[in-house]
Amino acid sequence: MSLCLRASVAMGKDDAPEVSYFADKQRGWFWYEVLPEPVKKTQPEIQADQEKPKPDSKPLSVIQAEIEPKTQAKPSAEPQPLSSAWLKQNLEHYLNQAIDDPSPENVAAFYYLQRVMMDKAERFTNAARYVVMSDPQLDETVRRPVATYAANEANHQAGVVAERALKAIAAQAGILFFFRSDCPYCHVQAPILAMLENTYGFKIYPVSLDGLPMPNGFFSQFKRDNGQAAMLGVEQTPALFLMKPPKQILPLAQGALSLEEITGRILLAAKEAGWIDASQYQITQGIRNTPMLLPAAGSISPAVTQDPLSLIQALQRSAHLGSTP
Repeated sequence: MSLCLRASVAMGKDDAPEVSYFADKQRGWFWYEVLPEPVKKTQPEIQADQEKPKPDSKPLSVIQAEIEPKTQAKPSAEPQPLSSAWLKQNLEHYLNQAIDDPSPENVAAFYYLQRVMMDKAERFTNAARYVVMSDPQLDETVRRPVATYAANEANHQAGVVAERALKAIAAQAGILFFFRSDCPYCHVQAPILAMLENTYGFKIYPVSLDGLPMPNGFFSQFKRDNGQAAMLGVEQTPALFLMKPPKQILPLAQGALSLEEITGRILLAAKEAGWIDASQYQITQGIRNTPMLLPAAGSISPAVTQDPLSLIQALQRSAHLGSTP
């Protein structure tokens, strides 16, 4: 009887609310009293919980019926046989078939399809040549001639305009040159800068990062760096900047450059800064000044793109209304 009573008390203790100390003070105060572990549900109880229907749940068949119309993709239309899309999808299949089973029929089928592609390409090339030669906006020889005598003349004209532009820039700007006495690339860059100074009239402003002169004797009249390099973000030498008083300083390079590279970057920096206009810069590159196909954003509607003739006319209007780079 006592054993059964104890068992019943132990079983009921888990379900009973916690008793206050003042109502059960006879037990005393147990600082390290071990609390009983919670009773784990048995397997039948877990299964019963899982089998309980959820209040808002729907049958699986209804859920699938709702999802299928949304997830089913529309069947894509099969490309027209022997079209470029069809050949792109199927030519590799015919090639693999001929490799795996090189029967006369399989090999011939692949080569016939390849010949179809070559004939299509030849037809497109002939049509493209005629279209390009008939429209000056599409003919690249208008912007830059291909013939040797004409290309030489374009280069000559580019050199004349570039020299004139560089001298005009040199009259109002100079080159800020950061160097170190132990930098070998600075040693070979110095003679190039001397040529730039003698040819176009650019004033060179040398600044020594370590306070020492270069051993080759170039630009012996230099200034010591007093924080200018850090302000301009100089990380490597030689570092070149195009400087136009009072406050304009444009980066050119942090590394050694040839004379042609320096002049090209000076012209580009001057164009971006607005010191020379875009058409003048384009001529310095040996390219004739022509309108560019750069329509404004939103100027061509999606409906226009569906009709080739309307698209061509819209692009032509944007070229005539647009400006050169």
